[in-house]
Amino acid sequence: MYRVLYGSVLTLGLVSCAASGPVRTGLDDTAHLAELLGGKRVGVIANATARDAQGRFIVDVLRDLPQVRVTALFAPEHGLQAQLGAGDRVQDETFQGLTVHSLYGETRRPTPQMLADVDVLVFDIQDVGARFYTYASTMTLAMGAAAECGKPFIVLDRPNPINGRAVEGNLLEPAFASFVGLWPIPVRHGLTMGELARLVAGEGWLKGPRPPDLTVVPMQGWRRAMWFDQTHLVFIRPSPNIPDPDTALVYIGLCLLEGTNVSEGRGTDRPFMQFGAPWVDGQALCTRLEALHLPGLAFEPMSFTPTSSKHAGTLCHGARIIITDRDRVESYWSGIRIVQTLRTMDPEQFAFRAGHFDRLCGTDRIRKAIEADRPLEPLRRNWQAELQRFQAVRQRYLLYP
Repeated sequence: MYRVLYGSVLTLGLVSCAASGPVRTGLDDTAHLAELLGGKRVGVIANATARDAQGRFIVDVLRDLPQVRVTALFAPEHGLQAQLGAGDRVQDETFQGLTVHSLYGETRRPTPQMLADVDVLVFDIQDVGARFYTYASTMTLAMGAAAECGKPFIVLDRPNPINGRAVEGNLLEPAFASFVGLWPIPVRHGLTMGELARLVAGEGWLKGPRPPDLTVVPMQGWRRAMWFDQTHLVFIRPSPNIPDPDTALVYIGLCLLEGTNVSEGRGTDRPFMQFGAPWVDGQALCTRLEALHLPGLAFEPMSFTPTSSKHAGTLCHGARIIITDRDRVESYWSGIRIVQTLRTMDPEQFAFRAGHFDRLCGTDRIRKAIEADRPLEPLRRNWQAELQRFQAVRQRYLLYP
């Protein structure tokens, strides 16, 4: 069972939005939150991005509602403050007198013991629109855990910061499912977190003993064509290396460098917007990348020395990304072509971290084609049929025009 709360009715249709004006997130709809949560013990899955239009953290917002008791907090990857590095273990802690249970430590989903003093579980985290960004996995695994314990699950919706129209990439193959991609969706899925929760619940992908009791509290004023800077909302970095929506856009493709020995710019002031390695000829790389005519992107040679992560303390040479037309950018395809170019230029120095690269892609076909020097366009053409099927399924779960 799943519901969409809008106005004073429950509906499964599209939410009507104003053509312009500020966007209000699900957390801003306090009247309906009071109806949903009054008299309940509430568990909250959140991080530093869970703030209302006045900048108040979700715990303070909910505590101000009549007869609402927040009894537990749950922290995803990067921790409650969204400041820990990628892959860093999140420890249990306390915050404002509440136990903060880690969902990126001993367990990746709430246990029955964690939910013992919780009547309803609320999720509110800003996502970036990428399949391999782990907040989507945290949300859907928590939704399954709530269903197993017979507890409702509520998603307070927020914008997809790189718009909700563009959909790109291959669908994840089940054999490559992991915490950086659990579901058969494309890398750039064009969904909000509320819509993604509806998709996973509606398609029965959780396979639990009972279906989720899901409610989505939608945004007001958001339309699919909006980029984050058109929402009038303040962008709070959802993790240390996504400082702004432009980075979120290129992250869809440049994250693939995590599955190689090339630096994706972690440990610099421009993560994912610049990349390189000690052996790369930056000028030659940019010349080759410019010759690809990747839509909406330009490249300039540059050098940097990461302070952490790959090649920490070593001078790297490579390229900086310049976004010339964000509406034309094909993030995932561009990332693949960048990886292919780096390997072609120096196959002896370049190396895949094959397992991780394949998990990020959701398939091993891309890596194997690059290693065999086969053209990638046939793979891309095959994605189009996959995307058409996905789009038909996705349409049933959209909340916004």
